[in-house]
Amino acid sequence: MTKKAWINCRIFDEERNKWEIRTILVDHEGRIEDITGEAPAENAGYVIIDGKQAYMVPGLINAHAHLFASGRPSKRHYSTNVINAAYRLLKTGAGLAVLRRIMKKHALIELHAGVTTIRSVGEFFYQDVRLRDDFSATKGTGPDLLTSGFFLSTTGGHGAPYLALETDSPWEGRKNVRKNMRQGVDWIKICVTGGVTDARRIGEAGALQLTEPEVAAICEEAHKNQVMVAAHVQSTEGMRIALKGGVDTIEHGAPMDDEIISLFKQNPRALRGYSVLIPTFQAAAPFAMLDETTLGMSHVTVENARMVYANMLIGVQQAIAQGILCGVGNDASMTFVTHYDFWRELAITAGATGLSAAEMLQRATKGNAEILGIDHEVGTIEIGKRANFILLEEDPHEELRALAQPRAVVKDGHCIKLKPIKKMTELDQQMDVVLQKNQCQHFF
Repeated sequence: MTKKAWINCRIFDEERNKWEIRTILVDHEGRIEDITGEAPAENAGYVIIDGKQAYMVPGLINAHAHLFASGRPSKRHYSTNVINAAYRLLKTGAGLAVLRRIMKKHALIELHAGVTTIRSVGEFFYQDVRLRDDFSATKGTGPDLLTSGFFLSTTGGHGAPYLALETDSPWEGRKNVRKNMRQGVDWIKICVTGGVTDARRIGEAGALQLTEPEVAAICEEAHKNQVMVAAHVQSTEGMRIALKGGVDTIEHGAPMDDEIISLFKQNPRALRGYSVLIPTFQAAAPFAMLDETTLGMSHVTVENARMVYANMLIGVQQAIAQGILCGVGNDASMTFVTHYDFWRELAITAGATGLSAAEMLQRATKGNAEILGIDHEVGTIEIGKRANFILLEEDPHEELRALAQPRAVVKDGHCIKLKPIKKMTELDQQMDVVLQKNQCQHFF
């Protein structure tokens, strides 16, 4: 790769607490070689790219996403027979090829929207692992993917039997961890409680499914291989079981008591000795902010989602007040959550918690990198790190919507050729209403 010099770019200086005009030098390997106040000499061998005083920020990191769907709402309901037939078709060579194309399309949409790293927490037939390897083989062709393959759930649990390996004992948990590890996953994803999308009754989202001994066995098996465990949890008791079992991240969350708060901060069974909360407001907020007729979903789905949103809101506000480490993920692929608007998750979370735009941007870059254990490579614009960054027309510390349309996206030093993203007009209008209704509610 040709060396590049990005001149005339605004980079935020944390020590001085202001934006400064800088030049970023990128070497042959796509790493940041230097950050200086001057452009290189003409004979220094760099291709000069003028940032024209654009705001340069690290590439965004989506810590909770899926790639198998677009996020477009659908009012269609299918019988079990139709779903089973479609699943059998999906497992064929032709079906897997189609699935892989869909997932690649969605991953590239995220990249073109400024997301350079995605933790995918649940996909069919390990196609996330194959896509990760394809992207890794050629730098600059796609975002970095952290993969988890199939969920681990109980029989009939969240995601089962289609998106999950069914697990009904500690030893089955270990066996299924080994199956996923054999396929090359980066994370293990488990479902400790029920979820919204496949709940059949009000209250099933958050209902306990995996037991503490099952969770503990899964975590022990993963941790001995230095692999962390992410847990889908949507109730207080579910969090207690997950944390006592040793999970590393709690996905979504719920209200906390003193024991749970303490376990987040000091968790002897977690791989790093502590656990992290990753809320996903964008998937639940529409159900809380829009009326049931507009949503077009079943009453059971709507009520479960509203309950999850209310509980998650309390939980994340408690976490912030207590200094618990929190990440940022938007549950892309879920209804109303597209792959081109990760910025909305930041904006909704800011409105729900009172965090500033600058704080949310930090959480979606440096903070997520630290949580995912990749901060030695990405998450900040620093000498020696990979050149993953985006250029923006407006100051994202003033308005998070500035992230919606990057002027440029750079991945491993390669300037991505941005293509127009086909957006969902009606969905975007509905999400704008959600943002307008989303107001800061302090419980602390």
